[in-house]
Amino acid sequence: MIDQRYPDRPDAATPFDTLLAKVRYEGAYPTRERAQEVTFQVLAAFGRQLTGDARAALAARLPLEAALEFTGQVPAAEQLTGWGFVKDLALRTGTTPAVARWNAGTVFSALAQLAGPGLLDQILDQLPEGYALLFGRPELRPRQQQAA
Repeated sequence: MIDQRYPDRPDAATPFDTLLAKVRYEGAYPTRERAQEVTFQVLAAFGRQLTGDARAALAARLPLEAALEFTGQVPAAEQLTGWGFVKDLALRTGTTPAVARWNAGTVFSALAQLAGPGLLDQILDQLPEGYALLFGRPELRPRQQQAA
């Protein structure tokens, strides 16, 4: 069934409660509220890193609440590496890098399932090194430096 308020959104969009249940279970968070807090923190940080068609395609596959948090962020002028992303997330959320890494990996695991392999490849091709590991994929080849 197509949501009449958002006819362009795919029918396969995961309900927000399902996304939070997945994040809560995978991250072993004690409450739904904590899972939601972590999900929004990671989505906001990731919304500052991803741009273009990959950003729009991922937002279309997210539940509305998650898509609004993700797309409500202005992309940063310069993308962070995966490790830079983790350090920035830790700083913004007042946690350690280890906790931020855990939180990012948990949410990115759910995002990878929503995105599917094709879109995830497109997302990873657009990002600097280090994000594949956060999404649970091995980083098999070194990134090519783009000529300026």
